[in-house]
Amino acid sequence: MPDPAAHPVPDPAALARDPGALADALAAISPRAAAQRDAIRVVHAPGRVNLIGEHTDYNEGFVLPVAIDLGIAIALLPMDDRRVELTLAATGETAGFDLDAIGPKRGAWIDYIAGTAWALAERGVPMQGFRGVLASDLPQGSGLSSSAALELASAFALSGGEAPPLDTMTLARMAQRAENGYVGVNCGLMDQFASAFGEAGHALLLDCRTLDHRAIPLADPDVALVACHSGSPRKLESSAYNERRSQCEAAVAEIARTEPGVTFLRDVTPAMLDGARPRLDPVVAARAEHIVHENVRVLEAVAALEAGDLATVGRLFYASHDSMRDLFAITSPEMDALVEIAAGVPGVIGARLTGGGFGGCTINLVRRDAVPALREAIMRDYPARTGLTPRVFEVTPSPGARRIA
Repeated sequence: MPDPAAHPVPDPAALARDPGALADALAAISPRAAAQRDAIRVVHAPGRVNLIGEHTDYNEGFVLPVAIDLGIAIALLPMDDRRVELTLAATGETAGFDLDAIGPKRGAWIDYIAGTAWALAERGVPMQGFRGVLASDLPQGSGLSSSAALELASAFALSGGEAPPLDTMTLARMAQRAENGYVGVNCGLMDQFASAFGEAGHALLLDCRTLDHRAIPLADPDVALVACHSGSPRKLESSAYNERRSQCEAAVAEIARTEPGVTFLRDVTPAMLDGARPRLDPVVAARAEHIVHENVRVLEAVAALEAGDLATVGRLFYASHDSMRDLFAITSPEMDALVEIAAGVPGVIGARLTGGGFGGCTINLVRRDAVPALREAIMRDYPARTGLTPRVFEVTPSPGARRIA
């Protein structure tokens, strides 16, 4: 394994935004890449924020994510052999595997690339080895879906730097399969869908049952999307995530005893839930209540965005956060503080936790002229309340996974 100090990189995050510099970084550590500089390719896959619709995806409900202008880039030299070797620009750490002997997961970042190879092989998709360098400008532990971005970027890298021979939805589902079946996180489809289908200037409405989807314009130039990173890493332990999923399934099993048409919480109406509540464990009932009403909020938010009714969008953001805090129990004191501080800033339309929970980021819908005031309030008040150092940054709706050089 190379010495991490042997090839120091002053700003690894900048490499994710500079394909030429990332290709140079690969040439600097690989004599073969240096000798074949023109054969180096660069692929990129975006992270995402979810505007609304949390934990609804694996309940066959609705989600409204946005692919953002932060993500993961891989510079790669396609190889004729079956060996994959990838170096992290941030640390110099190198890991790899053989495509003909992928093996079990290792409990490390390379699992996401190996899992993608495993899922592509399962579908019979041809792959080739590569030598590569990976750079990310997604803040670590932010909950902005670095895992899905890594899976999508890896799929392109394993296909020689081009899009794999799959339609985009199949590609997204393959990446989800990698995380479910190999890495062991029982996630829904939203993150991989957003990273694959991202569209500049738009959010993406996905029906997780039918897989119907459409782009929702975010066209108001006077409104910004601002992420606030709590400084508390998001720790989506598979046990906590899978526990929420099991609780949702338990609610479905009980409700279906009297409502045989119910197969997922997507099918449950508020009236059905109220009728079953006496039979449900209180925690299970609370989890189900969040999902049932969150699905309604997603569709109401889409209608409000399309009507230009930002006040309603903001109200739905806050209601969603309250539900994640009080019913689904996936917020934290730090995340709640970020939302409370933002709510007190004139010009902030709405704020909520984004992503799977347990730390990470909030997403804020903000009048553009109020962004400086939001940043000032967060940087002033949040450290005093939590002892943590936040980050505040605007995010821009952006294209999905693609080759960029």
